[in-house]
Amino acid sequence: MSNAEVLGRFVWHELLTNDTAGAAAFYPKVVPWRTAPSSMPGYTIWMAGQNQIGGLMALPAEAGSTPPHWLVYVGTPNVDSTCSQAQGLGARIVKPPADIPNVGRFAVLSDPQGATFALFTPGGGPPPGSQPAQGGFSWHELATTDVAGALRFYGQLFGWSKGPGHDMGAMGTYQLFQHGGTQVGGMCNVQGPSTAPSWLSYVHVADSSRAVAAAKSAGGRLLHGPMEVPGGSWIAMMMDPQGGAFAVQEAPRAANQPKAAAAAKPAAPAKSPAPPKSAAAPTKPAAAAPSSPPARAAAVKVAVVAKVAKRAKKAAKKVRRAARKSARKVRRAGRKTARRAARPGVRRAARKAARKTARTARQVGRRVARATRRAVRGTRRAARRVRRGARRRR
Repeated sequence: MSNAEVLGRFVWHELLTNDTAGAAAFYPKVVPWRTAPSSMPGYTIWMAGQNQIGGLMALPAEAGSTPPHWLVYVGTPNVDSTCSQAQGLGARIVKPPADIPNVGRFAVLSDPQGATFALFTPGGGPPPGSQPAQGGFSWHELATTDVAGALRFYGQLFGWSKGPGHDMGAMGTYQLFQHGGTQVGGMCNVQGPSTAPSWLSYVHVADSSRAVAAAKSAGGRLLHGPMEVPGGSWIAMMMDPQGGAFAVQEAPRAANQPKAAAAAKPAAPAKSPAPPKSAAAPTKPAAAAPSSPPARAAAVKVAVVAKVAKRAKKAAKKVRRAARKSARKVRRAGRKTARRAARPGVRRAARKAARKTARTARQVGRRVARATRRAVRGTRRAARRVRRGARRRR
């Protein structure tokens, strides 16, 4: 693969984590990978069959509070000129261009919306091999705050073209993008203000359900799926025990897997010297991702929206039924009360209660009157005694 042909290709994938030993034990249980040492201390190679497809290293000290994550590398004929162009388009340099002896040159950037990615210019080396049937990266998805802006930025930088868009209602548009006429990924809005823009990579596996079960038993967490998407493929989104997000994609289950593998377009991973220990050091550019089922990631989000809408519709129906039922109860209670009030027995009871109240009032009145008269008579007697005593003293 010449440097001119590498432009815009996803050539390497690197996991930066706070527990490299845990990650090295976790991923081979979930996806068809194994680990291999590199010539540089602290850097491990991900192998799919005989192909080097990515790297593993510890988060650098300067990363601060950055959580574990996968870093995608996109090829370019000249890292330095592409960095300058990216800065002119609003990107920020995270790690300036640097050489990897006998491998190539790289740099790490943050796009205008904040998603981190890396550039890579490969050095010379042996001709690339074919893309592995299992374990290769088959789809790339960008969650961003500005889909249209991201598409313009990456289109000018790598020559990616706009593919079909899928309207997902309140969630916005899921925009597919193409490289060389082949759909290689999609862009969508981030879900929630607390979610940072980021890239998500899909790994091709033989059985997505088996991958999910293995991830759960190894301490990973399922975020969504497995679910079937248009074209028959199955996908699942997960998080490793350290917090790195990734996804898997399974070919249509009804298809003959060997034939499907043979029909896949060959990829072109680059040379394999080991990288240095750095924040963004690929050992070998991987091949371009094979064609993936159209809009499978979009279908996931469309299905989620449809499911939520269906549940909301059911809940609304329940509320309406409950409201109608309550209204009927209130109306029945009102009619019952009115009928009771209109019955002769109720009127007789009311008159009886009124007579009883009047009798009680009269009795109380008579008692009060008698007590008052007794008090008056007592006062008069006391007055007479006072007057008689006064006359005697005179």
